[in-house]
Amino acid sequence: MSARVPDATDPVLACPIAPVVDIVFSRWTTPVLWALHEYGRQRFVQLHRRIPAVTPKVLTQRLRQLERDGLVVRTYHPEVPPRVEYEISELGRSLAPLFAHLAEWASAHLDEVERARDSYDAASR
Repeated sequence: MSARVPDATDPVLACPIAPVVDIVFSRWTTPVLWALHEYGRQRFVQLHRRIPAVTPKVLTQRLRQLERDGLVVRTYHPEVPPRVEYEISELGRSLAPLFAHLAEWASAHLDEVERARDSYDAASR
């Protein structure tokens, strides 16, 4: 069986940032990375307190995926009771300029997006 050759006309395959968007912008990834970047190394409970809307199960899944992707480092301390800490990796930190640009864009344009939505919703009534 031969490997599929990427088709440059397929927008999903042709878009060079699609894999990054899938990794970085999946639900709960940005809040987790932001919290670890902003507040440094944290235990699970501390992180969950900073992101209370996420369930513990989903936070666990997201942390495991981020660890697998190399964006988060998990450190296990064999103490009694055991202690586990999470911190953003160097690879995760390398995303900081991307998030800074997105924050600038949001600051400059979210009001415009909101006006466009209001206009669209008013026209749709």
